Amino acid sequence: QVQLMESGGGLVQAGGSLRLSCAASGSIVSINDMGWYRRAAGKQRELVALITSGGSTNYGDSVKGRFTISRDNAKKTVYLQMNSLKPEDTAVYYCNADVITRVLRSFTYWGQGTQVTVSS
Repeated sequence: QVQLMESGGGLVQAGGSLRLSCAASGSIVSINDMGWYRRAAGKQRELVALITSGGSTNYGDSVKGRFTISRDNAKKTVYLQMNSLKPEDTAVYYCNADVITRVLRSFTYWGQGTQVTVSS
């Protein structure tokens, strides 16, 4: 069993910052891509940021220049530093990881989601 444990969500004012963390645990051999997605009320789920095992990154257009994704491979943890937050960033944020298990198969796992609310 593989689990993704998220933390760091909360309520902040516009212009503030939050740092999200997501730690993977369980029967993991390695992790390929890790990322953050979000779903705002009434909206489709969208990519926030993605990071490969080698450290290459990709960001959604709406967060470029404000958010930074990083990872610690030894800790099997991905982070999302969110700066200059806007009310439109309000959403449930989900951690995602492509995991190679001990049976040498690839599976995509999702965290339970953490609420980020930005007040105006």
